[in-house]
Amino acid sequence: MFDELSQRFEDAVKSLKGQDRITESNVEGALKQVRRALLEADVSLEVVKGFIEEVRTQAVGAEVVRGVSPDQQFIQLVHQALVEVMGGENAPLAVADQAPTVILMAGLQGAGKTTATAKLGLHLKEQGKRALMVAADVYRPAAIDQLQTLGAQIGVEVFSLGADARPEDIAAAGIAKAKEEGFDTVLVDTAGRLQIDAAMMEEMVRIRQAAAPDEVLLVVDSMIGQEAAELTRAFHAQVGLTGAVLTKLDGDSRGGAALSIRKVSGAPIKFIGTGEKVEALQPFHPERMASRILGMGDVLTLVEKASKEVELADVAKMQQKLQEASFDFSDFLQQMRMIKRMGSLGGLMKLIPGMNKIDDGMLKQGEEQLGKIEAMIGSMTAAEREQPQLLAAQPSRRRRIAAGSGHSPADVDKVLADFQKMRGFMQQMTRGGMPGMPGMPGMGGGFPGLGGGFPGMGGAGMPGMPGMPAAAGRGGGSRKASRPPKKRKGFGQL
Repeated sequence: MFDELSQRFEDAVKSLKGQDRITESNVEGALKQVRRALLEADVSLEVVKGFIEEVRTQAVGAEVVRGVSPDQQFIQLVHQALVEVMGGENAPLAVADQAPTVILMAGLQGAGKTTATAKLGLHLKEQGKRALMVAADVYRPAAIDQLQTLGAQIGVEVFSLGADARPEDIAAAGIAKAKEEGFDTVLVDTAGRLQIDAAMMEEMVRIRQAAAPDEVLLVVDSMIGQEAAELTRAFHAQVGLTGAVLTKLDGDSRGGAALSIRKVSGAPIKFIGTGEKVEALQPFHPERMASRILGMGDVLTLVEKASKEVELADVAKMQQKLQEASFDFSDFLQQMRMIKRMGSLGGLMKLIPGMNKIDDGMLKQGEEQLGKIEAMIGSMTAAEREQPQLLAAQPSRRRRIAAGSGHSPADVDKVLADFQKMRGFMQQMTRGGMPGMPGMPGMGGGFPGLGGGFPGMGGAGMPGMPGMPAAAGRGGGSRKASRPPKKRKGFGQL
């Protein structure tokens, strides 16, 4: 997501490095790079022109802040402009004065509307809401079955009258059920349509009249670039929208839709889809997205993801085990599975400031290595997981684990050696902290719930990520931990 755009912005900033101040002449080269970056990201031309003029005005007239270099000052100005063009602040869902709040989900064909409806249903459930999803897409084969399957998966009830009823009647009946049974939110899933399909657009108007929704959200595929903004504007003119849900931002998206929709259509982006899993939905925060685009990471989103998976009591227990060096393979397996629930390793790493440069191939290699380690741990007995020293003392156990997991004894030896070193490293880190890395408040300098690095990953880990040190592959003592890691190929370079 936004990788190419981020690289272009970085190239623009480089042209200001070494300058004493921002002037009309030196800022022009940077602005040309920014303009090219936005156009290549498929941002609307109208938005690009306004954006460039805003940054130029602010940059040339900016006071030179003592201690801040021109390139840093330019980044700040671009960040502010990006936030503004994407809406300024998060636009939360409306809440009806009298329950239920009705949310009408509209969408272009193939945009992922039904999945987005289920994702929003899960999000509301996690917010303590009692949501009812209404299956009003009577045209697409298996659309009703898909919503019912997703509803069963996330524990959110689905209402349906089948494929023979009129969509507006289904919506009205679903809302009536919600009122009778005390649901506080209704999500009406409608059929995908094209803005040029007059009959379908007229039907959407009828559904809106029958449902009297508090929100009308258009689900838009971010892959279609600046056309997304124009489609949103067309839907708004005919149906009346209150916001948009931008899907598939985890794919090969150039980012133009996120930067264009609010400015062109006037409709705020309220949520973004960042993966295929039903949990992969996030409220849209313009400031956080601007930080991601500029390679600054998004620590707040990372913390929110972690807080969903980690209990404070578990953190305290884990911290105690780290301090006592009693962290075992069962604990490590728990941490790996927690990371998987939070999302892909690549997606998580790019939320960390400074980590957007990691090569996707290395991240993929790292995820594959985690899978191998999980297989090895799965071949261990309960006693071996809890007492890794048993494996160190008995080679026959290591050979059995290698055979059971489909790997070589040398692979098992490597994981065991790295794990033992990691325990020593983590013990030092939890006692003294990591220099320059305070971590999260109350988390002892570490990232909540993440017990340590990844043994077996080539000896180095993920610098800059609290709680994920250099996998302790370089030694468990303070002397060895302080040495700079040797360069290695593969995931160890991370």
